Amino acid sequence: MNTLYEGLFIFPDTLDEENLDLAIARVKEELETLGGTLESTTRMGKKNFARPLKKQRAGLYVVLMFKIDGTKIDAFKKRLKLSTNVFRHQFVVATEVEVAQEA
Repeated sequence: MNTLYEGLFIFPDTLDEENLDLAIARVKEELETLGGTLESTTRMGKKNFARPLKKQRAGLYVVLMFKIDGTKIDAFKKRLKLSTNVFRHQFVVATEVEVAQEA
């Protein structure tokens, strides 16, 4: 059974708009490879970090709502590390209340 997740993805701030589109598309491909679906994408723009992380001072924040089988979430995380341009990521299970508030 697919579970709805809210994922915060941080991409390197060196990406321009076109390369950010490609990076998001690559995340979508990895998700679909594992049988998941992308529900929505929200770009939050460039934000500065509180302290430098791996010599980076800022990142491009994107929130993706997606559905995937909960047993495949670890495989998705591994694929993100290996084949995408994601600097950091964090996932939480989205509740129906959160989804209704976004609509």
